[in-house]
Amino acid sequence: MRIWYALLLVVIGVFLVRLFYLQVIRYDYYHRVALSDQLKQYEIPAQRGIIEAHQGDSVVPIVLNQKLYTLYVDPTIVKHADQASETLAATLHGDAGNFHKLLTTPHTRYVVLAHKVTDAQRKAILEHKYPGIGAQEQDYRTYPDGDLAAQVLGFVNNDGKGVYGIEQALNKQLSGKAGQLKAVTDINGVPLAANTGNTLQQPTPGNNLVLTLDTGMQKQLQDILKQGLKDAKSDSGSALIMDPNTGAIKAMANWPSYDPGRYSDVSDGSVFNNAAVSAPLEVGSVMKPLTMAAALDQGVVRENTTYYDPAHWVVDDFTITNIEEDGGGGTKSMADLLNLSLNTGATWLLMQMGGQGQQINAKGRAAWHDYMVNHYMFGRATGIEQGYEDPGYIPDPENGYGLSLTYANTTFGQGMTATPLQMAAALSAIVNGGTYYQPHLVDQTVDGSGHATVKPPVAVKGNVVSPAVSASIQRLMEYTVSKHYFKPGFDQSKYGVGGKTGTAQIAKKGGGYLDNEFNGTYIGFVGGDTPQYVIVVRVNQPHNGGYAGTAAAQPIFGTLAHMLINNFGVTPKSR
Repeated sequence: MRIWYALLLVVIGVFLVRLFYLQVIRYDYYHRVALSDQLKQYEIPAQRGIIEAHQGDSVVPIVLNQKLYTLYVDPTIVKHADQASETLAATLHGDAGNFHKLLTTPHTRYVVLAHKVTDAQRKAILEHKYPGIGAQEQDYRTYPDGDLAAQVLGFVNNDGKGVYGIEQALNKQLSGKAGQLKAVTDINGVPLAANTGNTLQQPTPGNNLVLTLDTGMQKQLQDILKQGLKDAKSDSGSALIMDPNTGAIKAMANWPSYDPGRYSDVSDGSVFNNAAVSAPLEVGSVMKPLTMAAALDQGVVRENTTYYDPAHWVVDDFTITNIEEDGGGGTKSMADLLNLSLNTGATWLLMQMGGQGQQINAKGRAAWHDYMVNHYMFGRATGIEQGYEDPGYIPDPENGYGLSLTYANTTFGQGMTATPLQMAAALSAIVNGGTYYQPHLVDQTVDGSGHATVKPPVAVKGNVVSPAVSASIQRLMEYTVSKHYFKPGFDQSKYGVGGKTGTAQIAKKGGGYLDNEFNGTYIGFVGGDTPQYVIVVRVNQPHNGGYAGTAAAQPIFGTLAHMLINNFGVTPKSR
């Protein structure tokens, strides 16, 4: 009896020691293991901020949220996968075999079964109470105006991440901060809401945005651009309207376009890009007003300067010539230089920047490079609220082959690249009195508490050119418009309308330029005593005959200018 009693005490002791080890020493470990099957962490998505735009004196939403559901499964606790996959296929109109693969995915506890599930579909599936299958409410973007400002807005993908446009550039502000829910669940993975072990962190909603866009102006810009490209027999192009006195973008569009709410239907991903911001080009002769402004600002020429133009220059063994309408060699004025679009005239301005009458030198290259890069801000991103902005390219004035020829080419918009947005910002700076404003699309932000923060204009640089030079450029560009045909014409005694065409050769991969293929560009302004709107138009490879800038881009500018005068409060001249 003593022996059996001793053995019993030993056995009891072993059990006590083992229980102490398991329940005290290894308590934390086994607690975590036990809860791993019952304690799950859920992310509560934050409500994404809506996006609004101006419509006259009011503000209207152009991007909203629609409450749908993401259907998910924990494959580790799935039972009756065959039956569940059939139910999913019938309700969601999918393939049962694909659902079966998702339901039986190994080595994971979270698999998405479907996005954008309606409330009716969710209820129809969850009423079967299949273990492991659940639904999470999620805001999905809806775009009530279809393709309005599509490339400017971008879209939100199925992972809730902003892609392209505003949605990408300001994704963090719009998305807010997700909340967290840790829930003890039953055997089927359903959270036990009454359990006191649940912890909840409320989500922080994203900021709402009010854009600088005017929806009426945006709609008309898109319609005019689309029709203008059709008339020009061009497959693509861009146009934008900017307030030159603040840098605010009032309208911006590209064609072809798409519906952000149906982005998954798009087969060519390039249509997502906002080409006005992300696709720089050799801009052509629209550069000449900027070249002249630089020369005027340096004091090497005056508005009334005349010079002898030989109709050709030989630079680095290459001959620079003009279009046939230049009238040949002879005395030309600054107004002639813009009106006749003289490449030789722009090259002559570069020669004057170097202090030598008929030669391009390092001093002239450095001076012109300074204006392109440090006054007009080319070769750097503007910082506009857009995904994939491209800074363009400005050649080094000191290193490279054929620098004098390269820099001669830049004076009339070849050998360098800039985006339509950069051209709009630079032109704004030389016609508004000399202030470069950062282009921007956000007028104000509104946080979750309703507090609005207005975004003021950002003056990046003053004294881009002097006020006197700014006035000269306005007059010279208005003169250029007066000498070109518009239908209908402009009453320049009442409104100030100035502009310049550009016909740019298209560079080939590996060097050289395409034969008989050009891009058409136009930059200009509309206003009364001072410019109120700056317009930039780009037409890619038109085939309607004539020079691309004049035949393709100029009519679009003319229609836009009349639209602004007729509908958007252009103030007539007071004198």
